[in-house]
Amino acid sequence: MKLEALKLQNFRNYEDLEVEFDPGVNLIVGQNAQGKTNLLEAIAYLGSGKSFRAQKTGEMIRFGQSYGQIEGKIFSQERTQSLRWVLFDHGKPRQIWHNGVKKKTAGDISGVMSTVLFCPEDLMVLKAGASARRRLGDQALCQLRPNYDAALAEYNRILEQKSRILKDRHENPALLEILPEYNARLCQVGALLISYRARFYDSLGKAAAEYHKEFSGGAEEFSLQYRTVSTVKDAFAPVEELRAALSEHLQSHYRAELETAQCLTGPHKDDFDVFLSGISLKAFGSQGQTRTAAISLKLAQRQLQKRESGEEPVLLLDDVLSELDPKRQDFVLNKIDSGQVFITCCEPDRFTKLGKTVEIEKGNIKAPLVKG
Repeated sequence: MKLEALKLQNFRNYEDLEVEFDPGVNLIVGQNAQGKTNLLEAIAYLGSGKSFRAQKTGEMIRFGQSYGQIEGKIFSQERTQSLRWVLFDHGKPRQIWHNGVKKKTAGDISGVMSTVLFCPEDLMVLKAGASARRRLGDQALCQLRPNYDAALAEYNRILEQKSRILKDRHENPALLEILPEYNARLCQVGALLISYRARFYDSLGKAAAEYHKEFSGGAEEFSLQYRTVSTVKDAFAPVEELRAALSEHLQSHYRAELETAQCLTGPHKDDFDVFLSGISLKAFGSQGQTRTAAISLKLAQRQLQKRESGEEPVLLLDDVLSELDPKRQDFVLNKIDSGQVFITCCEPDRFTKLGKTVEIEKGNIKAPLVKG
């Protein structure tokens, strides 16, 4: 899986950009605030239709413009393919084009180009709040399982509607009559999410354990534990059993949700814990252990996606190497000897020998791809 070329128009600080990439390592260099991360954001969005930075589509469109475009030529699934996104401001629906044919949803282009992003924030994600870890898992699962992506979007839609009912019930008590219907739908879709997550985290934890074992020289045993609502005793149980367990938990929180006007329980509160030799990383892990475990998780994610599709996803390293000590830098660099990789950095001296270099200055290519 390779991104051969990229065109950007009115995307972030890029007015008009065309660039070709190397099938191996591409080093994206430049000073701060020149557009390096914007370039990685465009690459990630091209294959998934999701931004790791923007909450709204309009945030990605160049200031003062009404639309933006991302277009890429990709070699995957044993052929050259094209993807194009047209982004609009003010809530107008975006457009997706695959090989010149307009598509309805991002699920229609699943598998054309998968990416794994690693940024400085991910280094401490295991110490952060639960929402950051859920986001990490959801991003990976949405690429692995298009049906999960659809289920997650449906769950979030129902959750938002239920939240509105809880907040508006004082002004309109009749809304409580439809609340049971929303709870039932949340449990039905939520059970699917739990089923997907349980299997994903099981595979992710096993793969990450192998990387961490190598990284630590066998000194630490890595394990991952997925946590969902307490009434779910076995997350691998049939979906109907999961639905019933969710319903039981929701019923026990019914009065509290009415009093607080908040959705207090469900898969939107899920989390996972990492343990090193049985000790909680979140509670007792050092900064070095936390970073090592995070690297292992990201490399494991890439491995799972390769195992699933038969192709190695494009790896995006956004200024992450500068945050690592030399030992951890070397470990990461030794693991990216295959597949296509994009690395952003401000000081390229240590990494120029890896492959090709693109220098970015104020949203423009300062120098073409050259050998380092």
